[in-house]
Amino acid sequence: MYSFDYVWPYMGLGAALLLALLLATDLLRSNRGGSRWRDLVWLTWLGTLAYLVHQFEEHGVDANGAEYAFRDFLCGFFGFADPKACPLPPSVITAVNVAAVWLLGPAAALLGRRWPLIALSFFSVPSVNLVAHVASAVAEGAYNPGVFTAIVLFLPLSLWAFYVALAHYRLGWRAVIATVAAGIVLHGILMASLLAFLAGRIGVVVLDAIQVINPVLAPLIVMLLGRRRDMIATPSQAPALGDADGRGL
Repeated sequence: MYSFDYVWPYMGLGAALLLALLLATDLLRSNRGGSRWRDLVWLTWLGTLAYLVHQFEEHGVDANGAEYAFRDFLCGFFGFADPKACPLPPSVITAVNVAAVWLLGPAAALLGRRWPLIALSFFSVPSVNLVAHVASAVAEGAYNPGVFTAIVLFLPLSLWAFYVALAHYRLGWRAVIATVAAGIVLHGILMASLLAFLAGRIGVVVLDAIQVINPVLAPLIVMLLGRRRDMIATPSQAPALGDADGRGL
């Protein structure tokens, strides 16, 4: 139980605490003259922090006190009532979460300084993941590991990021729709690869490799489908980024 597949959620929670300290400074902002709450780069870092906390509820200790509970939930979704009989390897859980959050989050934030659409693309993951958690909870009439942080953190943060992209970066609805579409594609590929593995069509190495590559599609889809024809907004081109007096929180 002390392999990386089981300890990474605790490492992620520690990283979230460090990220919280950095977010209180100006180091992770792309525009220090405006409000950080209207800075897509800063919001992407905040979204990464939120997802690290969400991962702990899913794969660390959930609201019921169960450890590493999401794999059992996922196995049950695929019809394996006994988690011990479930063939899904812990490595796929690790690959999904490390690639989609630990790698995509910082990469989207760093590249988002130059290309705000890439910063926005990170929210393809939490916004669609939120829907998946809530839909399952409603359908089953029961709690699932991760649904609490999905509602409390992902819902307001994703909506706010979309608002900032529309109102302050002038990225347009195409960008928001492309972001949601990218999240659907990523989750679709995840589910399809899991089904292919359970059917014996691919092995664990291919399954894990798909999860590592999959998140790269998010910025590609948003850049391809979400780009406005008339302009590509950058922080310097978005005069509404700051408060009226030019000072930010």
